[in-house]
Amino acid sequence: QLQLVESGGGLVQPGGSLRLSCAASGFTLDYYGIGWFRQAPGKEREGVSCISSSGVTTNYADSVKGRFSISKDDAKNTAYLQMNFLKPEDSAIYYCAAVRNTYPSFCQVLPHHWRYNSWGRGTQVTVFS
Repeated sequence: QLQLVESGGGLVQPGGSLRLSCAASGFTLDYYGIGWFRQAPGKEREGVSCISSSGVTTNYADSVKGRFSISKDDAKNTAYLQMNFLKPEDSAIYYCAAVRNTYPSFCQVLPHHWRYNSWGRGTQVTVFS
């Protein structure tokens, strides 16, 4: 059974940092593209970042470029989202998602949420003064 479990969320002040983790089980990330999404109350789910199965290609939403960094450790079967210089508008539930896809072009454009078929349950990130 494919499973993704996010962790690392929490409360942080503006300008602070958090590192989210997405641990996979039941499959290996070597063959999967990974995406991070977020959803704030009353707002639509937003794509934040993605990484190709090889890790060579990454992409980011304009709102997080230069502040967030996505990575994956295939040996640990875990993907990460390093979030720096956090802002109150970054507050949301963050989800990781996966889809079996080994094409390097997978992440040249941020894939829509419907491209992914495995999802975690999310982790809450709250940025407050």
